[in-house]
Amino acid sequence: MAAVKPPRPKAPGVGGDYFDRKSMIRRIHGERAVAISGARALLMQAAHPLAVFGLLSHSSALEEPYDRLGRTAQVMNTIVFGTRAEADAIAKRIRAMHRRVSGRLPTALGPYPAGTPYRADDPALLMWVLYTLVDSAAVLYSRYVRPLSDEQRAAFWEDYKVVGRLFGLRRADMPVTLADLDAYGRRMLEGDELLVTDWARERARQIVLSPPVPAFARPALETANFVTIALLPDAIREQYRFSSLPPQALRKALVAGGAEYFRRAVLPFMPGRLRLTPGARADA
Repeated sequence: MAAVKPPRPKAPGVGGDYFDRKSMIRRIHGERAVAISGARALLMQAAHPLAVFGLLSHSSALEEPYDRLGRTAQVMNTIVFGTRAEADAIAKRIRAMHRRVSGRLPTALGPYPAGTPYRADDPALLMWVLYTLVDSAAVLYSRYVRPLSDEQRAAFWEDYKVVGRLFGLRRADMPVTLADLDAYGRRMLEGDELLVTDWARERARQIVLSPPVPAFARPALETANFVTIALLPDAIREQYRFSSLPPQALRKALVAGGAEYFRRAVLPFMPGRLRLTPGARADA
């Protein structure tokens, strides 16, 4: 990958909005198609045992997943499209909630022995959560809206580092460049830190296979869930044991074909009120 010099990140706490109308984070999160990236990110987060105990099991994240996804979307919308004061206020509440959660693993889980301490404001866990958000949004946007260049992905990561600062991460806690971010993702996915527990697997399957929606909405939601499962990193999807999927080659072909059709034949003709989020429509 060619080296790309990222733009200087904006520092939290200095007048004006955190992101301007031309920022990559507004462009990407302004597309409604990217909204389904939240489910992918949640499943990835639940693949980290300490994140399950430190961030998810102390909330309704996997008990009431659609409520959780709605709240996450609201938080991101406020940070991305809201004023600096609104973003600071909601981030302050999140940091306060994280500081109240800590404990020790009751049983051994993979590489983590019983008694391993965890806390919700652990920079390592927050970084994994941040990675799942930025990676999932980029994957969905690239598939269903338009491909992203390395330069655009680098700018997107610079924007997300501001989000990371608001969540409580220091600059030193986050990969510096896009190449560093990609290396972090490979290390996490190829290493032994991730393990889908039985608890997470049971509730994850409820999220994607038994959604609590009216019958008329099931076809659309099941399509979205198929995409969510298919676009998971292979190592994580295999641990979830989503056996109802077709073989890998067919699955990827179906998703690629559907994404290409949506990007070329559907998206260009969608009115802004359907295609874009309210925040993005206000920017137009």
